[in-house]
Amino acid sequence: MASGDQQIIIEEGLAVRLRRSPRARRMTLRVPRDGSGAVLTLPVGVPLAEGQDFARSRRDWLRAAVGRLPLRQAAVPGAALPVEGRALILTPAPVRRAQVQDDRLLIPEGRPAGAVAAAWLKHLAMLRLRVACDRFAEALGRPYAAIALRDTRSRWGSCTHDGRLMFSWRLAMAPPAVLDYVAAHEVAHLAHMDHSTRFWAQVEALMPGHAPHRAWLRAQGGDLMLWRFRD
Repeated sequence: MASGDQQIIIEEGLAVRLRRSPRARRMTLRVPRDGSGAVLTLPVGVPLAEGQDFARSRRDWLRAAVGRLPLRQAAVPGAALPVEGRALILTPAPVRRAQVQDDRLLIPEGRPAGAVAAAWLKHLAMLRLRVACDRFAEALGRPYAAIALRDTRSRWGSCTHDGRLMFSWRLAMAPPAVLDYVAAHEVAHLAHMDHSTRFWAQVEALMPGHAPHRAWLRAQGGDLMLWRFRD
């Protein structure tokens, strides 16, 4: 549970995290696909008791939604880890560093598979994102200040007013065109710090035909968040 979040127990084995949002206009209850737990969002002025009643009145929906979630995946030997849109079998081998061989991701024997795979994915993500962001920034005619990687849950990327780009390293697990779309999206924010019509026109100019890649991320991106890389 994130720092500052409050938990509401609906019944044994079923709870929600409470978040206050100054931007929320109404109470909302959602169950993220990343397995991070149900979230009840309340406008600032709504009493806690009202939020509790709201969540408990939707007990049946909540239980069903949680039950439909796919199981979290562990990055352990033998697991089929998605890498750039294809499955690679995590395979311990007498190698010094992680490397791809046919349909396998070889990892050094005797080292924790999850930690090694995560480090390798971060390196791959940075390589791919630097190339993509350099290309899009040159096309836009606006340089970015820096690139950073995080393991974020609520967004795949962001851009600050001073040109710093942030991305989820899990984009290395997505098809290459999806990673490119997110890079184009964030670079476009160097020109338009909003999601206006002009912004989306800029994304399309940087990456024509981006819509299917955006749709893939919405439909399947949550599955990438289910992977667990540490015990």
